[in-house]
Amino acid sequence: MELIEKERRRLLQSAARAFGLSGVVLAAFCLALPGIVDPDLLPSVLILLAGQAGALVMVGRSGHIGWVALTIVLGCGALALAQLPGGQATSLALSTSLAPLGAAGLGAVGMVLSEGTGRWVLWAGGTLASSLLVATAGPTSGLISTSAIATLAGWVITLIIGLWVTVGVQRAVRRIENIGRAHHLERQASETEAQRRQSARLLHDTVLATLTLLAHSGVGVSADALRQQAAEDARLLRQLRLGSTPMPQFSGTYSLEPVAETPLGTTLESVKQRFLRMGLSVRWHGSGQVLLPSDVLDAFLLALAECLENVRRHAGVEEADVTITQGDDVLRAVVTDAGVGFDPTEVAAERLGFTESVVARLRDVGGNARVFSTPGAGTTVILEVPR
Repeated sequence: MELIEKERRRLLQSAARAFGLSGVVLAAFCLALPGIVDPDLLPSVLILLAGQAGALVMVGRSGHIGWVALTIVLGCGALALAQLPGGQATSLALSTSLAPLGAAGLGAVGMVLSEGTGRWVLWAGGTLASSLLVATAGPTSGLISTSAIATLAGWVITLIIGLWVTVGVQRAVRRIENIGRAHHLERQASETEAQRRQSARLLHDTVLATLTLLAHSGVGVSADALRQQAAEDARLLRQLRLGSTPMPQFSGTYSLEPVAETPLGTTLESVKQRFLRMGLSVRWHGSGQVLLPSDVLDAFLLALAECLENVRRHAGVEEADVTITQGDDVLRAVVTDAGVGFDPTEVAAERLGFTESVVARLRDVGGNARVFSTPGAGTTVILEVPR
């Protein structure tokens, strides 16, 4: 927002410089015509106009109030000096020649005097002085003349331009701030929802799976394996309670550990041992180590573990096959069992285990999951993640 305000001032300063210099140049040309200004005074008038032009250049560069005041002083000085008695009376030609100086050469600074009490006072003083000086240059003694009205109009118009730009930019800034706040709130809501879904997936894949097993009296699983699994679940719950798992922060930053590449071959062992304890014999196929970023690896292993948990709980078999292959940019795992199978189209929408813990989890890291199954013919699940 500060940058927008800075650009607004720069725009008004540049416009004031361009408009003011055009008025000074036009006035200098008109005053240099024979018979307009006394020849003895003309060099001094042109010197004052040159100084005013230099002050206008500095107004365009810095916008400091001092340069604006100097522009007004030098311009009014040129207006007064051009009218000094030099053997000729004031005339309509002189008044007309001074009008561009009063309306544009001086009035241009009204663009940068549209805010602040001090600048408003300077604008009022400059407007009054230049209008009176242009009016007194006319052939009549009245203060109302076409040249004086043109000078006054120049000051008023430039002030209106400055106010219009200032108000418009401030309105745009407020809208941008409102959009920024709305985006921040939306991001907070998205981060909260992402954390909720992550925690729900972890609880579904671990604690709830263990509780379901206990509800069925731990059939097929030894008491030691149940105790070990329960201890691991308790450790996970403590980590969640202490906030040690990766969690988005409302500030927009993250308390994630730096992404590192971890050998997949050394982390599959924990999955193997878990299901061996739980009574599911898994035959592993594929060799070699594959390096994955830590967030991709975590999603891949958790999705793979959920697929094996589904085999253990629903397939009605005690064996499964996992084949891991790798391409140039994709790591693929195929989980196969010869169990009872099912019809994927008949799975109830409220059954979120596979949808959330496998499909959604992999999509979060740019992966994909597909399931193929037929009643009585087993199930095959294909997991893919980017390398």
